[in-house]
Amino acid sequence: MALKHRFILIGLILLKFIIQYQLISPIYELQRDEFLHLDQANHLAWGYLSVPPLTSWTSYLIKIMGNSEFWIKFFPALYGALTILVVWKTIEALKGNLFALIFGSCSIMFSVLFRLNGLYQPNSLDVLCWTSIYYLIIRYLNNQQSKWLFYIAIVFAFGFLNKYNIMFLILGLVPALALVPERKVFTERKLYGSLLIAILIILPNLIWQYQNNFPVFSHFKELQATQLVHVNRWSFVRSQFLFFFGTFPVIIFGLYALLKYPPFKPYRLFFWSFFITIGIFLFLRAKDYYAIGIYPIYFAFGAVYIASLLENKTGKILKPIFIVLTGILFLPTYNIAFPNRNPSYFVEHPEKYRKYGMLTWEDGEEHPLPQDFADMLGWKELAYKVDSVYRQIPQPQNTLVLCDNYGQAGAINYYSKLGIKAVSFNADYINWFDLSKKYRNLIRVKNRWERETELKTTSPFFTQSMVADSITNSYAREHGTMIFSFINAKININERVSNEVESEKREKNLPL
Repeated sequence: MALKHRFILIGLILLKFIIQYQLISPIYELQRDEFLHLDQANHLAWGYLSVPPLTSWTSYLIKIMGNSEFWIKFFPALYGALTILVVWKTIEALKGNLFALIFGSCSIMFSVLFRLNGLYQPNSLDVLCWTSIYYLIIRYLNNQQSKWLFYIAIVFAFGFLNKYNIMFLILGLVPALALVPERKVFTERKLYGSLLIAILIILPNLIWQYQNNFPVFSHFKELQATQLVHVNRWSFVRSQFLFFFGTFPVIIFGLYALLKYPPFKPYRLFFWSFFITIGIFLFLRAKDYYAIGIYPIYFAFGAVYIASLLENKTGKILKPIFIVLTGILFLPTYNIAFPNRNPSYFVEHPEKYRKYGMLTWEDGEEHPLPQDFADMLGWKELAYKVDSVYRQIPQPQNTLVLCDNYGQAGAINYYSKLGIKAVSFNADYINWFDLSKKYRNLIRVKNRWERETELKTTSPFFTQSMVADSITNSYAREHGTMIFSFINAKININERVSNEVESEKREKNLPL
């Protein structure tokens, strides 16, 4: 790589980090899912009910480094920066010039990647793994060296240990390969040796899945019943364009070039793979962001092809304009897709967000704020108030803090100043109850609509019962969540909780 190219690449990556850290207003806190992923660092295992194990390893590293929000946001930003690097390297492998390198990298940078890389979730690494596998396939097609097959296997394995979504890459790729002359790779012995390596790497997780009755399938069924059933296929398609607002034409050029541009003939399988994979997502009513990993590689194809069309006098004028446009056309997305405004702004300008479907949540209903933004509010308030209740309870060390959902439990565990370890019957917390401690008191965090029923149901088992507090932030998804205090149990709390854990596990087909 020429020295000039290296400096430009470093500059783009630094720009990525600088912008990434400016996209979330300090008003907002961590998001619901982030708390669960961070708590997994305290319960390392080869699998979880919610995600594969790789996220927990990153969480453990974050924990070692102090568990600050800086590091929590650093890793998804890093995966986004590495995705840009892989796109750059792909353009080099396709023999793109300097314009193609900068244009392709800027096209993918000024996109939904900024949104995706703002949250500590498996999605950022998932996109990096998809892009890396596509890049390695291109390298293999360029020289037929078997080492690229082994690299593909390793990246796939780590992608699998990060998010099972990467299986859809394979489901789209295999039939696409069957449609092109490159299908001869299926006769390559090294391919099956690579497959064996991938299986060996992911085997501990497969064993964990087996030992836990394959919760991945139960989780998928639950998603279908509660969330995917509300997915509108037209909304899915519309979102694909909005993800890359302003630069989606580069993808269209890339797909066209795969059919018509002679130098891209060896890569034609990517044309078929694109539509097969999108078709699978549509058929299964997948969430729109599941498909984001498909696109970065097509910016590389599109940038190289567009660069070939601009090799003339007019092109010399248009090249810098095209590069600048990637940033300018990102501005409308910046204005609507990030939690960079006071929550009241969304309430005052609902029409601005309603037309993009951003106010419709997973429940299919419309709400004042986008769901992810509402999921980043009220958590510090919850933890502070639970701490206050905890301090007032006699013998607080014998108090169980039991929540309705993983967001509540994780937020308390992250923001609590007293080292409280809240639990829940929800998600992975069902496996994290510590019943070695004798509990005498209970702090119960419940959904707002259960205020009367909770007191009526639970108070007979304690000498003192009261509604202690609630979340008052009206913009928070958890607005109205109740905090109950129950003191001096008349029953054996440990035995009662143990029975409920067993009941929940039976219902979810989990091992006892």
